[in-house]
Amino acid sequence: MSEANSSHVTELTSQYIAQVTGDLERNAKEQERIGQEIKALQEQLHALQHNHTVLVKMQQALGGTNPAAEADTATVPSVPHHASAEPKQSKGKKAAATGAKKTASKKPAAKAPSAKASTEATKPTLVDLIRSHLKQESEPRSAAEITTALTQAHPDRSVKTTVVRATLEGLVAKSHAHRTKQGSSVFYTTAAASEPAAAEPQQEAVAG
Repeated sequence: MSEANSSHVTELTSQYIAQVTGDLERNAKEQERIGQEIKALQEQLHALQHNHTVLVKMQQALGGTNPAAEADTATVPSVPHHASAEPKQSKGKKAAATGAKKTASKKPAAKAPSAKASTEATKPTLVDLIRSHLKQESEPRSAAEITTALTQAHPDRSVKTTVVRATLEGLVAKSHAHRTKQGSSVFYTTAAASEPAAAEPQQEAVAG
């Protein structure tokens, strides 16, 4: 009876050994297959990263910027050093071509923003325009009249009555201008022109 049990255990052990051996072989083959796929994917990823970098540099060289593209570059995972050497060879050629394009278009791209910045710097603000207009006028002017005058004098600017009225109220609050009411209409004058009669406009402003 003991011999039968012993032979049965030996048979089961042999079956388990054969099964485990087969599993190990399949596992090793699967690891090899997946490793090859990972290597191929790493090579593709490296090529895509290289192309992305080249395209970003070309865009910057042509005067355009893309913050989203730069952010994507920072989040792309790194590629191991054993990636294929073929993309590296093409990288040298593309980088040289990109460098030539960047050098050729660098100067015009740099001049445009500086010229625009200088134009913006010399452009007077709306507050300056309104204060200057009030100083030139001897009679009180409404917000609508001031808007019309500024629009005619500066057709390149978009001047809105609501913005002009808000700016005028800000000047009144800082005592840089005075406000008077004639019926339902509100008129504004420069502080210098209204100083002799400053008390009356202030009283009317409080009443309004």
